[in-house]
Amino acid sequence: MGVLTRRIRLGGLMLPHTGRSAWQVLATVALGLVLVCCAPRPPATPTRAPVSMPADEFLVLAIGDSLTEGFGVGEQESYPAQLETALQAAGHAVSVVNAGVSGETSSGTLQRIDWLLQQQPDIVILAIGGNDGLRGIDPALTARNITALVERIQTKGAVVVLPGMEMVRNLGSEFVSDFRAIYPRVADETGAILMPFFLEGVAGDRALNQPDFIHPTGAGYTVIVKNLIPYVEQALQQVQAR
Repeated sequence: MGVLTRRIRLGGLMLPHTGRSAWQVLATVALGLVLVCCAPRPPATPTRAPVSMPADEFLVLAIGDSLTEGFGVGEQESYPAQLETALQAAGHAVSVVNAGVSGETSSGTLQRIDWLLQQQPDIVILAIGGNDGLRGIDPALTARNITALVERIQTKGAVVVLPGMEMVRNLGSEFVSDFRAIYPRVADETGAILMPFFLEGVAGDRALNQPDFIHPTGAGYTVIVKNLIPYVEQALQQVQAR
C-alpha cells in the first residue's frame, strides 16, 4: 500500500528538547523568546470534508506542533509519514494523518480539536505541550488543557497515545519537574497510553538533530518512530478489541 500521509495546516507552532552545552541552551532560550512574541493564529476554518477511510483500515491522527509537522525535513521524513510506512510494512492496515502545526500550544489545540476530530480517527497521538513550556506557561494550565484534550478525544471513541515531553533545565528545577509530571499524571487519570518521552534517544544527539538542535533530522524521526510503534500497536489492539 502506498504512503497516504496527508497534512492539515491550521495555524502556527514549535517544540522543546533537552540540550547539553551552553550555546545549545542559549539557542533554545532565543527560540523561546521568538515564540513568545508570536501570537497564535486563530483557528482555521474547515475547508475539507473528513477523510473517507476504507472500512477495514484504521485512521491514526497525529496531533502536535513542529515535531509532528516535521519542521525542516521533507514530508516523507516526518514522523507521521515514517510511522505509516513502518506500520503498513508490519502488516497493519492504517493511514496516518499529519495534523501537526508549527508553534502550536495546548490552548491552540484545544480551540481546534473539534474540527480535527471530524476526521473520525481510531487513534490519536497527542504530542503537545512543548511550546507551553518554552513560553513559561503555568504547568497547571498545560495539564488542564491536555486533560481536556484527551477526554474530548475519548468521548469520540478514539484511543489516545500520549507522548511525554521534557523541558530545558534553564527554566528552573521546579518548573522542569512540574512540567515532566504532567504527562504521567494525565495518562493515569484518563487511561491514555503513555509514551514516557517522545524524544528518547534523540534529544541531545547532534547527529540526530538539525543545526538548531531542537528539531530532529529524518534519521532522528526514524528513531522516534521505532520507539513509538509499540505504543501505537497497543492502541491498535484496544481498537480491535472493541
